[in-house]
Amino acid sequence: MKKVLYIFLLFPFFLSAQLNESDTLNVKARLSLTGLWQGGNVQTLIFRAKSDVSFRPWKKWVFKTTNSYVYQEFGKEKADEDILSLNFLYLNPERRLYPFVLGFVSTNFRREIDLRYLVGAGATYQILQKKDHWLKVSLSSEYERTNFANTDFNRDVYDGDRSINTFRATIWINGKYSLFKNKVILNHESYFQPSLERSDNFRWQADLGLEFPIWKFLNFKVNYLHTFESIVIEDQKREDRFLTFGLTLKSY
Repeated sequence: MKKVLYIFLLFPFFLSAQLNESDTLNVKARLSLTGLWQGGNVQTLIFRAKSDVSFRPWKKWVFKTTNSYVYQEFGKEKADEDILSLNFLYLNPERRLYPFVLGFVSTNFRREIDLRYLVGAGATYQILQKKDHWLKVSLSSEYERTNFANTDFNRDVYDGDRSINTFRATIWINGKYSLFKNKVILNHESYFQPSLERSDNFRWQADLGLEFPIWKFLNFKVNYLHTFESIVIEDQKREDRFLTFGLTLKSY
């Protein structure tokens, strides 16, 4: 199995998670494989897989799902094994203002999250919508339940609880822009997600990418991801930062 993974890692693919649900295509799909392997004195294995699909189950509806898997191993010791599934159902996404419902499921080995799920609803407003560039802002509200494998947190008020439940509000901003006659593509996706019940419980994420077209269906990409969680297991850092390089493949 590891030999198969190493073959994949020799040919890294890093694809953007930003499919525009307002596009008129009935079906769009992407598949991503990224990774790194280092042997010798220091043994490191990083493997990431991501699928991204949007389709129209009915005339006025668009369903979009992004599913990812991450595995990291350092010195033959597992450091990460995470699953994330983001699912949206949009109504009339070609309009300036349109509603959606969402459902998220995730796990995180390093942060000792056995299971986290969110269900909610919201609306998106299209500030800018053109073929090669767009900008959107969304507001949603969710119910979240997170089950931890540990009960010792960085904030003592949560100690002893294996599950933390809360209602959240989320502000999303995402966009894509073609610059210098389509020679550079800038895309970004960020959110801020506070609890509606406790001011000390919040998270945010900023995802910024630069793409340089090589071919119609192939771009070189530089990606920077910065995440923050205010409630973590004791002695864990609350921030994570990733700078990655790879290729974007698209079928449209």
